Amino acid sequence: MPDASPTKWHLAHTSWFFETFVLAGAPGERPPRPDYAHVFNSYYEGVGPRIARDRRGVLSRPSHDEVRAYRREIDDRVVAALDEGRLSPERLTLVELGLNHEEQHQELVLTDIKHGLHANPLRPSYRAAEPGAREDTASIAALTWAHFDEHIAWIGSARGFSFDNERPRHRVLLTGFQLATRLVTAGEYLAFMADGGYRRPELWLSDGWATVRACDWRAPLYWDQPDHGDGGWHIYTLRGARPVDPREPVCHLSHYEADAYARWAGARLPTEFEWEVAAAHRASDGALLESDALHPRPAPDRAAPGPAQMFGDCWEWTQSAYGPYPGFCPEEGTVGEYNGKFMSGQVVLRGGSCATPARHIRATYRNFFPPAARWQFSGVRLARDAR
Repeated sequence: MPDASPTKWHLAHTSWFFETFVLAGAPGERPPRPDYAHVFNSYYEGVGPRIARDRRGVLSRPSHDEVRAYRREIDDRVVAALDEGRLSPERLTLVELGLNHEEQHQELVLTDIKHGLHANPLRPSYRAAEPGAREDTASIAALTWAHFDEHIAWIGSARGFSFDNERPRHRVLLTGFQLATRLVTAGEYLAFMADGGYRRPELWLSDGWATVRACDWRAPLYWDQPDHGDGGWHIYTLRGARPVDPREPVCHLSHYEADAYARWAGARLPTEFEWEVAAAHRASDGALLESDALHPRPAPDRAAPGPAQMFGDCWEWTQSAYGPYPGFCPEEGTVGEYNGKFMSGQVVLRGGSCATPARHIRATYRNFFPPAARWQFSGVRLARDAR
């Protein structure tokens, strides 16, 4: 898949980011390596030519050991520049951006490893299976609805670090809406599949239906029915393949699949603004990277008020096209290519996943992917108009 990159490339690219945008041109620093820029630049046109994304997997050189040495060198140079006070306020801001950029790639490393291992016919696992049997008969948290009245809401980041696409903070009128108190489960999605969900064009957006037919989708990514089994669905996880647990959130859905399921369920996807308002004062109760779960976990079966699983487990597709906020201005210079130039043909996701670092999540964070993308831990939360 052209979207996935080798781990070695992620390791080098994140260090290249610091060398190019933090160190280059700083007092006492030498120019960056032009050969490394060619192979480890992601999409910054202002830096120069680069290899195509789908060719990153053929990079046999530099070797893994050379990449690790490069990372140590750049880390040492950044730390020395910080300790010696050689970085301007503008470059210190870029250090913070670089750290958050690296956290994004920590997640991409896992999702790309998962895709690569799944492409191997042997289906090797990244981690050993969790000990203990899974209790598939355990109770499932009831899906109820949290109600939000019509009001004018403040949207966007006002304090702390944020990416430029989270700014400027602005007001949005929200009509009354309801948000499901948990994510859609695999068991609920199985009912959609059994009801002919992938064969009913009336449930799908036009581009989605064309994608279903062209790609012969019949289930979420990483689901299959082994020939030697009982005909039931199995899922490939970073801990190996196993039967689908009907209690856990369904994940690795495209926006098209999430939208089709919502229509089938008599609901819709939330707007990103509805999601942000609902998440503003919620604590993290989902699986994140530090949990080492490496897969979404069932929602907690408890009677706590309000929506659960707002942060962690699965990124949640919204119905919002990824675009600029009113008054949006990209950062000056080449680093301004970070987010703004992708504001076309993409859809916003919110929340975070089981592969997201805990310090990386916040209610204002705007993730985005093309609507057909499925290799991220992406799921669905239902919404509906107030009744």
